[in-house]
Amino acid sequence: MQEFSIKDLESFTGIKAGTIRIWEQRYGILEPKRTSTNIRYYTDKDLKKLLNVSVLAELGYKISRIAGMPEQEMQKIIREANNVDTKEQHYLNMLKISMLNYDEELFYSVANSYIDENGVEATFVKLFMPFMTQVGILWLTSAICPAQEHFISNLIRQKIFSLIDGMEGRYDVADKLFVMYLPTGEIHDISLLLIHYMAKARGYRSIFLGQSVPFEDLLQVVKKYAGVTFVSYSTTSPSTKHVKQYLDRIVREFAQYDCTFHLAGRTLSEVEAESDRFIKVYKNGQELIRSIFA
Repeated sequence: MQEFSIKDLESFTGIKAGTIRIWEQRYGILEPKRTSTNIRYYTDKDLKKLLNVSVLAELGYKISRIAGMPEQEMQKIIREANNVDTKEQHYLNMLKISMLNYDEELFYSVANSYIDENGVEATFVKLFMPFMTQVGILWLTSAICPAQEHFISNLIRQKIFSLIDGMEGRYDVADKLFVMYLPTGEIHDISLLLIHYMAKARGYRSIFLGQSVPFEDLLQVVKKYAGVTFVSYSTTSPSTKHVKQYLDRIVREFAQYDCTFHLAGRTLSEVEAESDRFIKVYKNGQELIRSIFA
């Protein structure tokens, strides 16, 4: 059984800690347990319930009404909420519920509903990319277990590959080559796969090198092709502590070649927007996408 602090619940659900406490006191939404040293904590069951409560609140249900709902009724309403015009947070919370419950049916229901309303690219940029950023943070802080992260990542990965399959070998813009890679030690490739799909959808040639690619492999690419646009999206590596060292190495080893690097991700979010003439660092994936596809 996993244990969560009230701050963990706030990070997971977007509901302020003060609001959670009010809901506990007035409506008995949750009943936190206490350690032997009298520190409050919550279980994974509490987290799942609070996510359900958050979704229902977004749908317009009053907390007093939600407090009396059996769990089965909550889940039934959530499953039938596909066509309701709600904010992204509603969809993000339903994806989290899908992840926590290993619920493949709910995942596809949410994903397909959002695609129907907003299109494939908007689903990637506004839903999947922010969601995977949150998942990466939750995984790093042990708020979710590896099995849950693998479950939801593989579902999103399957969704992307199903869209890419029909594009293999086709590109209309011959004067630009994208090379998608993740730095050594980085294994979270969902956001980069999304950008890879978007490049192909626009008719660009895009090569996906995948996880944990050493610099030596990138050097082999620039020795073969001129004008390479490298794209990377980091969640955990390089660490914040080693970002400068990582950027300095790019300058040292690639300055002589005809190429550019476009970098984004959580560990790079505090870096200056432009580090060198051929390195551009972005605060988030949305900025990166706007720039490389401008």
